Amino acid sequence: MKKKGNKLGIGKLKNKRVYLNGLLLVIFTGVLFFITIQKVETKRINVKIGDIAPFEIRATKDIVDERATEQLKREAISRLQPVYRVSPSVPMTMKSTIKEFFDDVRELQSREDIGLAKKIELLGEESRILLSRSEYQTALTFSPEELDTFERNIYDLINQIMGAGIREEDLEYEKENIEKIFESLDISEGEKELGISLINNTIQPNKFIDEEATKRRKEEEAEKIEPVVIKEHQVIVRKGDIIDSNALELIRESGLLKEEEGYDNGIVIGVIILILLLQILVFGYIYLFNPDIIYGNKLLVLLIIITSIILISQGLYNISPFIMPISAAALLIAILFDIRLSLIVNLFTVLILAFILKLDDTQMIMYLVGGSIGGFLAVRKKLRYNILLNGLLIGIINILTIISFGLIKKLELMDILIRGGYSLLNGVFSGVLTIGTLPIWENVFEVLTHLKLLELSNPNQPLLKRLLLEAPGTYHHSIIVGNLSERAAESIGADPLIARVGAYYHDIGKLSRPYFFKENQLGMDNPHDKLQPTMSTLIITNHVKDGIELGKKNKLPKEIIDIIGQHHGDTVVSYFYHKAKQDKSKDVKMDDFRYPGPKPQTREAAIVMLADSTEAAVRSLKEPTKKNVEEMIRNIIRSKLEDGQLEECDLTLKDLNIIAQSFSSIIMGIFHERIEYPDIDLSEEKGEA
Repeated sequence: MKKKGNKLGIGKLKNKRVYLNGLLLVIFTGVLFFITIQKVETKRINVKIGDIAPFEIRATKDIVDERATEQLKREAISRLQPVYRVSPSVPMTMKSTIKEFFDDVRELQSREDIGLAKKIELLGEESRILLSRSEYQTALTFSPEELDTFERNIYDLINQIMGAGIREEDLEYEKENIEKIFESLDISEGEKELGISLINNTIQPNKFIDEEATKRRKEEEAEKIEPVVIKEHQVIVRKGDIIDSNALELIRESGLLKEEEGYDNGIVIGVIILILLLQILVFGYIYLFNPDIIYGNKLLVLLIIITSIILISQGLYNISPFIMPISAAALLIAILFDIRLSLIVNLFTVLILAFILKLDDTQMIMYLVGGSIGGFLAVRKKLRYNILLNGLLIGIINILTIISFGLIKKLELMDILIRGGYSLLNGVFSGVLTIGTLPIWENVFEVLTHLKLLELSNPNQPLLKRLLLEAPGTYHHSIIVGNLSERAAESIGADPLIARVGAYYHDIGKLSRPYFFKENQLGMDNPHDKLQPTMSTLIITNHVKDGIELGKKNKLPKEIIDIIGQHHGDTVVSYFYHKAKQDKSKDVKMDDFRYPGPKPQTREAAIVMLADSTEAAVRSLKEPTKKNVEEMIRNIIRSKLEDGQLEECDLTLKDLNIIAQSFSSIIMGIFHERIEYPDIDLSEEKGEA
C-alpha cells in the first residue's frame, strides 16, 4: 500500500503541475497577445478627408506613394512615340500594278494592225492607272529598250520612297517630294509627267501604328519608373495641413488609420493566429522532445525568460534596433535546458520581435545567426566567467553580419561602424545579462545547470571538505562511486555530471556519525558490536534522512537531494537483519530493517545505487581478480533487479549489461596488479656506493 500511495501521490503531483503549467501557458499567450496588439494599434489616428492634421504624421515603414508613381508613369508614357511597322505588301502592290501597265504597253506596241490613236484609246480602257492621253502616248512611243529602262527606274524610286515607310498623314508631302525628284532627273518633260503620275496614282501609306508593340513599349516604359517611396519616419502630413485623399491613403498604408472603435477584428484574429502558430513551434517541440518541462517548474522559467527578453528588447529598440539582447534568451536556455530548445526559442523570439518592431532583413539575420551560434558555444562553457567571452563572440559574429550586409547593400562606412558598435555592445550585454540572471534561475527557481554541477563537484565545497576531514573513508568511497557512476552514465546516455555529483554527495548523511560506518573505523573498535541490531539499523538507515536534511540546509539542488534519498531505495540492511534473526526469542520482521526509500526514480539515481553497492562489495574481495570482480558486479546488479529496486526507473536489461561492463573496466583500473619489488638492504647499497 505504501508503494501504491507513493505512485498515486506522484501522479497527482504531476497532474497538478500540468494544470498549473497549462494555466501559465494561457497567461503567457494573453500577455504576448496584448504586447503585440498594443504595439500594432499604437498611434492609430481617427481622421478623414478634409480634416486638419492634429500633429505631424510620419510613415511607420517604407510605403509606395501610388498616386505620385502613377503620375510619373503617365508623364513618361505621354512622351513616348508610337511604334510603327512598315508593310512590305504596299510597295509590292504598287509594283504589280505598274508592271501590269507596262505589260499592256508592250502588248499594244507589238500590234501593227492598229494606229497610235487606237492604241492610246485601248490603253486607257485596259489600264487600272488613270493617266492623261498625252501620258499614254508617251508610254507607247518608248522604244523597247527605253521602256525597260524607264520601268526599272520607276521600281528603284518606289523602293527608295517606300523603304522608310509613309504614314497616312505624310502622303501628300511624299507626293510633292516625288514631283521634286522627277524634276531633278535628266529626262524629257513627258517622261517626268508619266513617272509622276504612275507613282502618285498608285502610292499608298505603308507605315502604320503597331498597337501591340506600342502597348508593350508603354508598359515597359512604365515599369522603368521607380516607385515613389515614402521612407520610414518621413513626414506624410505636417501639423495643420489639410488631409487629402492621397495623404489619407498613405496614412492607411502606414497602418496608422483608425477606421473603427476598439481593435480591428481582422488584426485581432491575425495576431492570435500568428502567436498560436509560433507557440506550436516552441511547445510542440517541448511536447515531443522535452516533455519533462511540462511536469516541472522549468516551463515558468522558460516563459519568464521569453517575456522578459521581449519587453527589454522593446525598450532598447528606441535606442537602436541593433542593441536588443535577444541572444541572452538563447544563451540562458542553452545553459538551463538544452541547445536544440535554445535554437527554437531564439527563432520564436526573433520572429515575434520582427513582427512587433518591423525589423529589417539585416537585423533578423543578425539575431538569428548570433543567437544560434551563441547557443552552440554556451553548452561548452565550463566556468561562469566564460559566458562573458561567449557574449563577446556573439558581438563579433554580429559585426561580421553587419559588415556582410553593409557591403551587399553598399551602405556608408559610418553607418556600418555605428551599427557594428551597437551590435558588439549587444553581444556583451547579452553575456552580462545571462551571467547576472543565472543565479536567479538556479536558486530561486531551482533549475539545475551543468555550471552549478561543476561548482558542486569542486573539492573545496564545504560539504566535500567536511567529508574529507571528518569521514575520509566515506570521502574516498564517494570519489570512486562518482567515477563509476560517471562512466556508466556516459555509456548508456544518461547525464554523467548529475551521476558524478550525486555520487559525491550521496553519503553526506554519514557526517552525523562518521565512525559508525566501517570505512571510517581505521584502527578503532566497531561501536555496533555493543549495540542491538535494531539500533544499529536505525543509525545506518538514518544516514539517508540526515543526508537529505544536510543537503537541504546547504541548498543542494533537488536532483542531488533525490539521489541522496534514493541511493539505497528500500533495500534491507542484511547484515543486521541476519544478526537479529540469530536471537530466536524475538520476532524479527524484515521491514524493520529496510531503508525508508523511495526506490530510484531516475537512471542517474539507479546508477549511483548500483555503483555504491558495487564499490563496497568489491572492496571486500580478498582476491580482486577480473573474474571475481565481474562476477561480483553482476551478482550485485542481479540482486537489485530481483529485489525490485530498479522497477521505478527506466533502465533496460541492455543498459544494465553496459553498466556492468563500465563498472568492471573502472574497478580493474583501481585494483590492477602491481609488481613485487625485491627486498633491498639499504646499508649495503650505501656501502657499495
